[in-house]
Amino acid sequence: MEYRKIKDEDNDGGTLSNDIENLRGIGFSGVASVSNVPPREQAKWKRNRTVVTVALTFLTSSQAILIVWSKRAGKYEYSVTTANFLVETLKCALSLAALARIWKSEGVTEDNRLSTTLDEVIVYPIPALLYLVKNLLQYYIFAYVDAPGYQILKNLNIISTGVLYRIILKKKLSDIQWAAFILLCAGCTTAQLNSRSDHVLQTSLPGWIMAIVMALLSGFAGVYTEAIIKKRPSRNINVQNFWLYISGMAFNAIAILIQDFDAVMNKGFFHGYSIITTLMILNHALSGIAVSMVMKYADNIVKVYSTSVAMLLTAVVSVFLFGFNLTLAFFLGATVVSVSVYLHSAGKLQR
Repeated sequence: MEYRKIKDEDNDGGTLSNDIENLRGIGFSGVASVSNVPPREQAKWKRNRTVVTVALTFLTSSQAILIVWSKRAGKYEYSVTTANFLVETLKCALSLAALARIWKSEGVTEDNRLSTTLDEVIVYPIPALLYLVKNLLQYYIFAYVDAPGYQILKNLNIISTGVLYRIILKKKLSDIQWAAFILLCAGCTTAQLNSRSDHVLQTSLPGWIMAIVMALLSGFAGVYTEAIIKKRPSRNINVQNFWLYISGMAFNAIAILIQDFDAVMNKGFFHGYSIITTLMILNHALSGIAVSMVMKYADNIVKVYSTSVAMLLTAVVSVFLFGFNLTLAFFLGATVVSVSVYLHSAGKLQR
């Protein structure tokens, strides 16, 4: 349940490429443009990076469990599109609540005011649109690949994020970090192998094309979101989140009209909702906010590692909750992921 034109100041027909070129010159390294942040704030940014990364890992690890629990007889009785819309709405409300608290204690400043320029706001719908297209493609890819195969193909997101991170943000990774990234993809894939995994190699060409397109859309949306959040380092993250989530609400409303309009009109917006569904929506909202903060205080690479480790934690917890049996492939994959995390950290120190 993940979500997410730039005007050229000298030309009414703005292009995305022009904006990307502008974003490249910001200087992204480790913590978002730390050199542009007042020294007093740098220590705070480093603390925040650790806190939000750990929070994202645990929130993400519980997502799959809540999704499984939200099903009844193996099916969703609620509308997934309405749940997505409520996630974006809740994220927007939480951002506003955080801003209200800041306004009360610090007053309204240039960096925390909601009012802004069109040039700043117009970039936020782009990642929301990309995520919407990716989510719609999910409904079609299952015509060419089964669920276990899809989970394996999703690991292409790891590689696409690394490549786009390098191309768009001009962020260089050391050779050790690239090796670690490839190991991460291999480790996550190995951990998900089962007796039917060989079928993924028989996926038809349309299935592979959809998987690659979805990986590129997801990677580009994530990297682009990081770029626009870090374009103005001093800007309050809650203001940036507000505009991101407003765009998400708009595009998810469109998704409801396209996919579930009749069902919502006939059964009601909240049909099939339960306490578990509510907890799932809350979890996804908090996870989304944590992701945006990781983008602000760290980067997409940290997000990829966090969600990958979360996948392993989910599997371990599932042993106790669902009687899930851990396989030799899982232990081998978990070992490879652990080595990848170590190599990535070592690679950062050598840069």
